[in-house]
Amino acid sequence: MILRHTFRAMGTDVEFLLEAGPREDGLGALRAAAGEVSRLERILSRFRPDSELSQLNRSGRMRVGSDLLALVVQALEQRDRTAGRFDPTVHDAVVAAGYDRSIESLPAEVQGRAPVPGGGDVAVDVEECLVSLASGVRLDLGGIAKGFTADRVADTLAGCGPCLVSLGGDIAVRGPRTSGPWTVGLATGNGPLTLALDSGAIATSGRDRRRWRCNGREAHHIIDPVTGAPSETDLLRVSVVASTGVEAEAHAKALMLAGRAEAAREADARGIPAVLVGVGGETTLTGGLHDA
Repeated sequence: MILRHTFRAMGTDVEFLLEAGPREDGLGALRAAAGEVSRLERILSRFRPDSELSQLNRSGRMRVGSDLLALVVQALEQRDRTAGRFDPTVHDAVVAAGYDRSIESLPAEVQGRAPVPGGGDVAVDVEECLVSLASGVRLDLGGIAKGFTADRVADTLAGCGPCLVSLGGDIAVRGPRTSGPWTVGLATGNGPLTLALDSGAIATSGRDRRRWRCNGREAHHIIDPVTGAPSETDLLRVSVVASTGVEAEAHAKALMLAGRAEAAREADARGIPAVLVGVGGETTLTGGLHDA
């Protein structure tokens, strides 16, 4: 039996699918998983002034809890692995581009400020649970927090049976269903594409959603850390398959910023399964993905 639970959290639609035995046990697990999403949102959201992340951004140096510490460590690891194209220190750049509140509350037209390049210094003392931000540096963990949360919830639900956890474009899967792999549909310029997944994660990064107008121009949330402005890549959307949601999220953003030709070359060279959709709808399967 497949149990389904949906709700809104982290500024997106959340869906849990769980193949469970006794119905009450499964329903209880889904309720607990929804509570875990809400708990992590209260810790990791930059839009909540009382969140632990917001407190860290205000203080610049703070002992943090295990969840925020783990995510900051993973985010910095992904910054290194993507040569800085994924960067958790673009908080002020996103705000300068006008994205200073939740997307549901954002007006269609906003006033922005001058771009703020990323690459800020962040120091972590794991033993002391201490995170220190350089002067003027603040963290935005929005996208990678969704991947992190999807991973965490999927690991928990997997104790009750095969499951799929979706937080918008971030999807984590644990174990195939009795009937076979979980199927995930992706929109491409050539029509819908279906991926089959037994385990792991998929993340999609795109500039066709979360859009607004800033100072009379179109803006979006995919920031180029080098310029501090919304990216001008020739890619519209990138979806990546990886072992974890955190890894998939970071690779998706990094490939977006690389541009279509370089993203295809890099994904093939590094074996990163990815679907690249260009601004004109051109779709490329890379990193070992191919049409069935």
